[in-house]
Amino acid sequence: MTATLIWILVVLVAIGVYLSWTAGRLDRLHVRMDAARAALDAQLLRRASVTQELATSGVLDPAASIVLYEAAHAARQAEEEQREVAESELSQALRAVFEVPAQVEAVREAPGGEAAAHELAEAVRRVPMARRFHNDAVGAARRLREHRKVRWFRLAGHAPFPLAFEMDDEPPAALVERDV
Repeated sequence: MTATLIWILVVLVAIGVYLSWTAGRLDRLHVRMDAARAALDAQLLRRASVTQELATSGVLDPAASIVLYEAAHAARQAEEEQREVAESELSQALRAVFEVPAQVEAVREAPGGEAAAHELAEAVRRVPMARRFHNDAVGAARRLREHRKVRWFRLAGHAPFPLAFEMDDEPPAALVERDV
């Protein structure tokens, strides 16, 4: 009788340790996801800021300046629910303005334009990487949260279900290919 109780106690302790380890792993994934989201937000803000700076510098023609400034301003001011759409519209505006290499060359030839174009190209290049890291962290957390043991024992607590950040982040080819 005593041996059976000891074995039951050992099994319960092992299950408790395993569940505790799983909860810790899930917590680390949530922390990784939050850090990746902060990095993504920083890269999106950097891209919008550099775009606004370029739009107000007088290097671009007035129509392109207005299009870029309004898209960047909308991206910076967007509420969380509208953020993906606003950031996609900024990507589309950047591609529309910098779709031809002649526009990129005109920016580079202007005083201070080489540095501005390089900074914009760097900002545009980093957004897809930051989004990929974020979405990878979200995917890992989702996969773990979908396991039965996590759902049955409510190991995720009250943390919201992780959502991927889906947006159009394709960089303008004429801007990025020259800067490589």
